[in-house]
Amino acid sequence: MTDRIHITDMEAAINHWRARAPSPDGVHLAPELAALAEVYARMVVARAEEVEERLLTPQARAAWLDWYATTPDTPCIAICSTSQGDAWCKGCGRSFAEVQQWLEMSPAAKRAVWRRITREGQALRFTRYAERAL
Repeated sequence: MTDRIHITDMEAAINHWRARAPSPDGVHLAPELAALAEVYARMVVARAEEVEERLLTPQARAAWLDWYATTPDTPCIAICSTSQGDAWCKGCGRSFAEVQQWLEMSPAAKRAVWRRITREGQALRFTRYAERAL
């Protein structure tokens, strides 16, 4: 399976760069923003929710990774039930395999896990201990 970047992450990266490098004249874009906007436009035209990370230009990938570096690395809230034998962590919502392989996962793969656990919203990080996730 190839690593894919979701359109919401592309939008977040675009907004990151819009705030970081606003257009000086309302017309011209920073190079990073232009690279991301090109990918985003292709996704919209194709009605694609995701794009393969390998298809990004080096400029678009670097701009996306710059945004990614501003996001929390791990969903862990230090309540790990996988260490007690659970297949799914009650604290963060990741599977045992995701917890074990987290450090080896690519940024796009980590963001896919983040999207899933956020959408599910069942882990303690989203319910009882939401304040730990801040």
